[in-house]
Amino acid sequence: MITIKNLKKSFGENCACNIPELTINKGEIIGLVGNNGAGKTTLFRLILDLLKADEGGVELKGVKVNESEEWKHFTSAFIDNGFLIDFLTPEEYFTFINRVSGIKDCNLDDIAQRFEHFTGGEVFGRKVLIRNLSAGNKQKVGIISTLITTPEILILDEPFNFLDPTSQNLLKKMIESYNRETGATVIVSSHNLTHTVDISTRILLMEHGELKRDIVKVDEESIKELNEYFQE
Repeated sequence: MITIKNLKKSFGENCACNIPELTINKGEIIGLVGNNGAGKTTLFRLILDLLKADEGGVELKGVKVNESEEWKHFTSAFIDNGFLIDFLTPEEYFTFINRVSGIKDCNLDDIAQRFEHFTGGEVFGRKVLIRNLSAGNKQKVGIISTLITTPEILILDEPFNFLDPTSQNLLKKMIESYNRETGATVIVSSHNLTHTVDISTRILLMEHGELKRDIVKVDEESIKELNEYFQE
């Protein structure tokens, strides 16, 4: 589903990404963890062709991201609020996302009903511009926008940021449910080890631009390994 080979990216003398080889299989929920500056967001931006790699490349379902736009039809991501169009209302933004994704029938009532519990009545039907929403509600708009197109590959960078505990738990259930119902491949980057471990079928630990651990079996031993690593 996702293939990375000899992927390198540096900023000056700082190596932000150096991954010789990585394969992520269809249907996996990948938890990408690491300290600040580990290179997680850089990796996401390389996968999404938002950064030009110094060497190597990324393929999504066999499509080289730097040579074709076809991967955009089955991939969705939310990295930060820069992905939002803040002079639109949430409904206008969701309509826009559907249109650029080639989805002509955007049923806002269905979207509102589907995500009403997650938004807690604070997003839909309020006629408020995205820029005037709270940080948590902006985060929810971004997350919802990734799901409404039913992508086969879903990438979320720190999705639990700004969310209250109830919303964080709802998001975990949403991610697991979406993966189970669609078979989508999901990559979630988070500083919250508990949430990451709870939802992930595989965990990648990244530091200084390199993958230090590839934990393919998430169990008590792997959780202990992660906790010990971050306590060093």
